[in-house]
Amino acid sequence: MSITLSTKTSPFPYAAIAIATYTQKAELNYDESVDGVTLDLDGSQLSAEDDITAAYFALAKTLPTLTAVPDILAALDSLDNHLAYRTFFVGHDITAADFMIWGAIRVAGKLTGLLRNGGQYLHLLRWLSHIESLESTQVALASLTTAKANKARSNKTAAGFALGLQNAKEGQVVTRFPPEPSGYLHIGHAKAAMLNQYFAKMYKGKMIIRFDDTNPTKERTEFEETILQDLELLDIRGDKITHTSDHFDLIYDLAIQLIKSGNAYTDDTEQAQMREERGQGIASAHRDDSIEDNLRHFEEMKTGSPEGTRWCLRAKISVDSQNKALRDPVIYRCNLVPHHRTGDKWKIYPTYDFACPIVDSLEGVTHALRTNEYRERNAQYQWMIKALGVRGVDIWDFSRLNFIYTLLSKRKLHWFVDSGMVKGWDDPRFPTIRGIRRRGLTVDALSQFMLAQGPSQAIVSLEWDSIWAINKKVIDPVAPRFWAVVKEKSVPVTINGGPSAPETKTLPRHKKNPEVGEKTTVFTSTILLEQEDAASFEDQEEITLMDWGNAIVRSKTIGPSGDITSLTMDLNLEGDFRKTKKKITWLAQPTEVHSLVDVTLLDYDYLITKKKLEETDDVKDFVTPVSEFREEAFADANVGTLTKGDIIQFERKGYFIFDGTAEDGKLEFIRIPDGRAANLASKAGKPGVVAVEAPVPTSAVTVDAGPLSSSTMYKMETVYGDEPVKPVSNTKMYALPNVYD
Repeated sequence: MSITLSTKTSPFPYAAIAIATYTQKAELNYDESVDGVTLDLDGSQLSAEDDITAAYFALAKTLPTLTAVPDILAALDSLDNHLAYRTFFVGHDITAADFMIWGAIRVAGKLTGLLRNGGQYLHLLRWLSHIESLESTQVALASLTTAKANKARSNKTAAGFALGLQNAKEGQVVTRFPPEPSGYLHIGHAKAAMLNQYFAKMYKGKMIIRFDDTNPTKERTEFEETILQDLELLDIRGDKITHTSDHFDLIYDLAIQLIKSGNAYTDDTEQAQMREERGQGIASAHRDDSIEDNLRHFEEMKTGSPEGTRWCLRAKISVDSQNKALRDPVIYRCNLVPHHRTGDKWKIYPTYDFACPIVDSLEGVTHALRTNEYRERNAQYQWMIKALGVRGVDIWDFSRLNFIYTLLSKRKLHWFVDSGMVKGWDDPRFPTIRGIRRRGLTVDALSQFMLAQGPSQAIVSLEWDSIWAINKKVIDPVAPRFWAVVKEKSVPVTINGGPSAPETKTLPRHKKNPEVGEKTTVFTSTILLEQEDAASFEDQEEITLMDWGNAIVRSKTIGPSGDITSLTMDLNLEGDFRKTKKKITWLAQPTEVHSLVDVTLLDYDYLITKKKLEETDDVKDFVTPVSEFREEAFADANVGTLTKGDIIQFERKGYFIFDGTAEDGKLEFIRIPDGRAANLASKAGKPGVVAVEAPVPTSAVTVDAGPLSSSTMYKMETVYGDEPVKPVSNTKMYALPNVYD
């Protein structure tokens, strides 16, 4: 169960948070974006146990509404008289009725004042004092105070972590980032890695990078190397690199210890049946096998024999706990695939849930940072620590990072790679660290974004625009400025009054930041403009040629298709650029002493057409048909000095990252989104842009096309159906009935 509410909810449901902490059956989440109180009961319903309790529920609703002093005093008299010979309102133990009345009193300000200052309501005050002295009530009120404090923080970046880690001591904190070496890191891993490094530095402690290599079927040495490279791309370096496999011998010994203490048993129940029994709270037929039998079967598992591979080892925690993670989880299983580090030595391997608390304890970890999707398993983590008698570790939860139209599932990402839908794990459309860095996301922006999430526990699907907007603020002050002109239908322009021979001038690469360096600009009497700009000019219009001066459009030639094929302008250097509406980028046409550079501008769409894929969704049904767009252009020769990974701005086009030289010799630049919705959309249908369709796997399912949306991002169903919407009144505010009917 979970209760999600805002600190600004009015009247505030004190009873709800008190009951949640008292029963420990509901998780309490504060989220300032929600309205009211959201109660997730996992399918069950909350109701009054009997008519008496229901009567107090009704009374609790009434108390905050009382305003007249006589009415309030009558209510207090009634409550005090009822408690004269009773400890609680219903029965001999505390019930929901007590918390409901307590909560109602707290939100009724005038009632609380009369109660505490009157002095005559001894029985009610005794009861109130008892309720508020309960540890669970104190925890509930403290959580509210903390939530309000977090809400009040004006700085929502690093200050969001001002409360820090519990029990943390400067110089003694040890965190760990434990990736499985079975693939490439993605943006979700980036948050975990950055938070671990952040807290280690905050407390002047250490961070361990530990490879959780307990599944030889998936894991490879090369993935360890790529993960370390991915972390380098994020400027993250551990103080120590370890492996879970370093501790296999000791983990095995502890498993034997668990069996001998009666806290683990071997089981050969089929997987489907075991899943069903755990779901229904049914004990395994082997749960009460003797210690001798369990040790014998575990030894057989260790040999990897046909008989041994039938068995697994389960922790003996609970059969029917409300927390299903505690229902006798599997902690060891057979795997005959050779391990990439230990070879054939082991035929059995611990599960992550068993190995993690052990290795955390052994390696001196003080604080285990885990996404709150593991929250139900936190109790299992602590059970392992206690049952094995090893040093305790504090757990710090944080929310998992999710983005719309983004896949973080390794299995689904593998499908895109294996089917040739993308060019590799570093494809700019991928949420992998390599992909987003190749797309132009900086470490500074990523770090700022992660810390801005703060310690929120809310699990939401984030928009990409916010992170790209932060990125723009990082790159704009330092990105050198260059010019590019789209090749298709580019327009030659003759400049009357221009230089008789090509002239050069040294200009700053960034007008507001001289430290970025200088560039050489060529001026000639013949230049190139883009078709879109040329078509916008009116006859005799004065425009500004950027970094040069004003010019007046004197004549233009229009081709059979209606496109502008050439222009003539008079240079007017005395003109005032402040009075022109159009500031135009341009390029000097190539000459014997001056050349232009062929470049390709790449832009990308989302890979999938659905905001969030469910577990039951087949990714093949939601593939964006066209997600890569290429545009050929000329660029000034200054771009030839760039190295791969440099971030620039093609003025009036946007920010780009230099992706290197293609096989055809052209320089390729990938557009960096700037956070504006229009620039997150793809460029399908624009002149000069080539849409590159992804290969469709033979197993792909054809999606019904339906009517085309004006958006090229993804298909939208018509909100109001196929019929046109008919207005029902002249006002847009609300519909008025006809008073004369």
